[in-house]
Amino acid sequence: MKQSERMVKGLIYDPADEEILIEQARFLNKLREFNQLKATDNDKKQQYMHEVFAECGENCYIELPFYANWGGHHVHFGSNVYANFNLTLVDDGHIYVGDRVLFGPNVTVATANHPIDPTLRSRGLQYNRDVYIGENTWICAGVIIVPGVRIGKNTVIGAGSVVTKDIPDNVVAVGNPCRVMREISEHDKEFFYRNDRIDWEEISLNN
Repeated sequence: MKQSERMVKGLIYDPADEEILIEQARFLNKLREFNQLKATDNDKKQQYMHEVFAECGENCYIELPFYANWGGHHVHFGSNVYANFNLTLVDDGHIYVGDRVLFGPNVTVATANHPIDPTLRSRGLQYNRDVYIGENTWICAGVIIVPGVRIGKNTVIGAGSVVTKDIPDNVVAVGNPCRVMREISEHDKEFFYRNDRIDWEEISLNN
């Protein structure tokens, strides 16, 4: 079995295989060009995401610089995804991102992992596990998401968290390792920050 086939099947494989490196380099070269774009080059940004990403919905925006092992080739974006500066997607495996997901600055989502056994690791071998992020979720600044994790919809992952296990829908989760702190509740429909009340009527009038 070829190394590229092992990679797709989620088996331990050699990422330095020549065939893999040649294919990967095509997308890394495109990524370098992408990161040279100006803030106003939105049409070119859209073109890149729709051509290089595995999937990309409408109205997605990435603040540059953006980093990805495969240039985003194994990334699946829904619609209205926003990514702040320095988003790093280790997309040797696939990363699935639902609609209306927000990424704060300096977020890392990893799919590549290395064996614990030192003999295998010394040979540079790895394996990949896909990551899933549900719709309408906010991944705050500095979050790290490790391979194989699923994060539910409508969830908030607090700044600086390290997500090592699945997180359910409709919760606020924080910490290292990241744990559920509380469910999102009716209180969150009344207050947006501590005792600061949401002015729903004004928001409705202006939108």
